[in-house]
Parts: sequence; C-alpha cells; structure tokens
Amino acid sequence: MSRKPDEAASEPRLIDKKLTRRQLLAAGAIGGVGLATGGSALALQSSGPKSTTPPSTHHDMMSVGDLRPGSFDPSAFLTHFDTGRVARLASGQTLREYRLVAEDREIEVAPGVFYPAWTYNGQVPGPTIRCTEGDRIRVHFENKGAHAHSVHFHGIHPANMDGAFEMVPAGGTFTYEFDAEPAGLQLYHCHTVPIKRHIHKGLYGVFIIDPKEGRPPANEMVMMMNAFDTNFDNENEVYAVNTVAFHYQKFPIPVKAGELTRIYLVNITEFDLLNSFHLHGNFFRLYRTGTNLDRYEFTDTVTLGQGERAVLEFAYKHAGPFMFHAHQSEFAELGWAGIFNVQESPRV
Repeated sequence: MSRKPDEAASEPRLIDKKLTRRQLLAAGAIGGVGLATGGSALALQSSGPKSTTPPSTHHDMMSVGDLRPGSFDPSAFLTHFDTGRVARLASGQTLREYRLVAEDREIEVAPGVFYPAWTYNGQVPGPTIRCTEGDRIRVHFENKGAHAHSVHFHGIHPANMDGAFEMVPAGGTFTYEFDAEPAGLQLYHCHTVPIKRHIHKGLYGVFIIDPKEGRPPANEMVMMMNAFDTNFDNENEVYAVNTVAFHYQKFPIPVKAGELTRIYLVNITEFDLLNSFHLHGNFFRLYRTGTNLDRYEFTDTVTLGQGERAVLEFAYKHAGPFMFHAHQSEFAELGWAGIFNVQESPRV
C-alpha cells in the first residue's frame, strides 16, 4: 500500500498489524476480549469472573488502562470555552482576539493507541472559540507544522478571510479578522488540499456565536463527533466524541435531574458519510445549526453529515446512568459511546 510521505514518516508506533475495524469486531472486542495489535491494545474491559447476575454489556464497552500523563482530557474540554482576549474598539464594538497555532503532535486516541495528528494549539479538537453575534473576531494564526495550513471559519465573512485560498506555509503567519455572524453553532477547520487529510489528521474545532439576546441558562457542553484511521487505509478504526474512545463510558458526565442540559454537537468524521447521536431514556429539542431559537424538532436521535451541527437541549426526569452513543452500532462498539450519570436534585 502506498502512502504519502508525511504518513510514512509518522506511522502510529503502536499499530503494527493492519487490522480493519471489521476485523476488530470479528475478533470479539465487544464481548470483553482484549484485542492486541502489535503489543498494544484497543481493548475493551474484561467481563471478569462469571457471575450469577446478568452481564453488564453497558460496562463491557470500555477501554482498559489509562492515557499517558499530560494527555488531552475530554472531560475538561467538554466545558471549556475560549472567549478570547477582550477589548473595545473606538466604535464601541467588542473585539475578541484569539491565537491558533498549527503543530504536528502525536495524540492518544485510546489508552496505548497513538496517532500522528496535525493540531490547533496541540489538541484535537482545537479550542472551542466563543463570542457574541456582532463581535469583531481577530484570530492570529501561526503555522508551526511541516505542511501548509489554513483556518476556514463557517459563517459570513469577506472572501479574503475565508481560509480557502490564503494558504499559510510552514513557518508562516496570517491574521483572520471579521465580524461574527450569524448567531448559531459554527465550526472551523483547515481547508488545504487534500482537505480530507488535513481535516482527518485533526485540524478542526468548534466556533460558537451566541445570539445577542443570549440563550436560557443551562449546563453547556461541546461534543465533536470524530474518528481516526490509525492504519491509513481510508477507513476509521477508532470512533469517539471529543477524540478519546469510550472516555465518557469510563468517566460518566454528571448532570442533575431537572436541570437543562445543552449540547453543542458537531460532526467532523471523515471517511464515513454520516454520524449520529442517540440519547437513552429521554428526548431532546433539536435546533439544527442553532440559528433559530424558536423552531426545533423533538426527538432522541439525530443524524449529521460532515460539517453539520445541532444544538440539543434536554432535562432528565429520572436519576441513574443513561447511555448516549452513535446509532451506527459499529461506531458505538469502536469507541463512540458514553454515559450521563443523572443525579437527583437536592430537595429545597
């Protein structure tokens, strides 16, 4: 199999056998069997000794081991919003300044499974940029990677700020400046050819433009559905929300019963036409692209193509653990699954 020069030089050091995702499943990974790949493992939790109680497949879908110290933390990323360095222009308009740096970095997509990524600010996804409609956005971009890169923001902006033509060479810089519009859930990503490689390697992030009137108070979190082709066969082997397979199975997200939860959901998955989000034990209000606060669907599953996004709002009636996952079962079994741990609200 031929590879591009950058891929040959940065082969994932812990994936030796060229196992496809279907071979992973066929080998029984979902049944609690740790599947080794060249001494490492995208292994799922062993079911342990047999018990008289029914097996909990809910907990079998979980990676074993821990990420190396200093690795990306999906739990911290979930609720971290970069609102920039704020100043006021002479016109009275709010100015928000951000810094994005493209750099090559090896990331861990499951315990012991490493991937040679291209990143914004050393992480995948890049930082979640947040502002308010009408703010002046100024993004200082520096390319410390080995290849030309750019930043393309979804939204309305001048042609010379689009990121599709002004490629920034290795070692170069560029400043993007535009007014934030329209309000809603946007995203940003590299638009350098081959686009599928630059996106898949990790150059993407979430861009939230809040409406001037705001949104109702809620427990807010960002979920970017992504995946990784660890053997470069143009087919994903690892799936996740926010990069690390099964992270929110292993570290459930705490929410309170009766509390409004808002998810900013974005699909950036390459090599698969669609990805999806399904919520157990509940329905959510679905605001597609988050651009309209009045018009919504009421459902428990949403399917998105690459680049599509939606704002989900819900509150749990019952306490307990509830799964959320891709409703392509194969994706869920290869890492895209998590748990909301719903806790009873304290009585007043």
